[in-house]
Amino acid sequence: MFSIVILLSFLAVSADADFFQFDSISNVSTYYFNYIYCNIWEGDCQPHQDDAAQQVPTGDIWSGFPQYYTGMLTAWYCSLGQCCDSGDCRITNNITGLERDLQMKLHGQHLAQSVILKAIQGFIKNPESNKPLTLSFHGWSGTGKNFVARIVADNLYRDGIKSECVRLFIAPFHFPHERLVDVYKGQLREAIRDMVLRCPQTLFIFDEAEKLHPGLIDAIKPYMDHYDNVDGVSYRKAIFLFLSNIGGGAINEVALDFWHSGQNREDIGMEDLEHLLRAEAMEAEGGFAQSELMSGHLIDFFVPFLPLEYRHVKLCARDAYAARGLQPDEGTLDEVAKAMLYVPKEEKLFSAQGCKSIPQRINFFLP
Repeated sequence: MFSIVILLSFLAVSADADFFQFDSISNVSTYYFNYIYCNIWEGDCQPHQDDAAQQVPTGDIWSGFPQYYTGMLTAWYCSLGQCCDSGDCRITNNITGLERDLQMKLHGQHLAQSVILKAIQGFIKNPESNKPLTLSFHGWSGTGKNFVARIVADNLYRDGIKSECVRLFIAPFHFPHERLVDVYKGQLREAIRDMVLRCPQTLFIFDEAEKLHPGLIDAIKPYMDHYDNVDGVSYRKAIFLFLSNIGGGAINEVALDFWHSGQNREDIGMEDLEHLLRAEAMEAEGGFAQSELMSGHLIDFFVPFLPLEYRHVKLCARDAYAARGLQPDEGTLDEVAKAMLYVPKEEKLFSAQGCKSIPQRINFFLP
């Protein structure tokens, strides 16, 4: 009890010293928070509110503390028996859980399952990595890119996507105005630096990355490069995920060619797609093509997400029902799957919407 009083006193003094930087808290857009967690990342929802302050949230209540004092607080917290063997309870690095979730929850994505697991497992188990891990997810909307990002967060961090070691950026919402790109650069660099100072193994997720201004990517390129440190801070334990629709057409063409030739979908290999994705990323409009991230070959893996077939949609529907504690029969699952749109029109092979809309669609089939 005495220790708690001492800590609270310390925090109170720090607040007077402006360590907490309360003005930075106002930068967090309530509108964006609601949009991201309600509509995209399916978190706890709050009533929507308009907010014109479209800035990158930078800093937090701990960002003003020197690393020395942050370390002291961490040591004090652990002395009360609240920490794990790893020394940081926020980080779980549950590779076994990651493998299980990718196998059981992600349908129709054998390439993503394999590449993502091997990449993250190798990175986590290599304390001498010479650069952060940078992965780029590519494919149609609804094929599982956001879903996998959540799975990664859930298994690497105790609090999942809501962990203070995870930061999500959505390009058109956090960086909407090209004329403000210079302002965004400073805010983004500050946000990344603050996060890594507080949590060296931070997970950064950039959704709709193809809409990032090339200047923004170049501004954070040093943090993904082969440097010991940048201005005294090491970023080698950080993980960067870029989620993009770039290459979706090329991925679909390869999958369709395999189907037409009578080959199994599972026979598609990385050698069939990775070079296509690199070429598409280099030629596409937007931030990737013109950025030093591409010319510097700093993306470790281009991960393809294949278009989903009817059978995969049924599995997604089954999971959506199970999440509500229900066990539907095959007829019900067929009804949900048939309600989706499929392409090409003449063959109705691939789901045009993936699995993203299924949780909402099954509401129409509930009694």
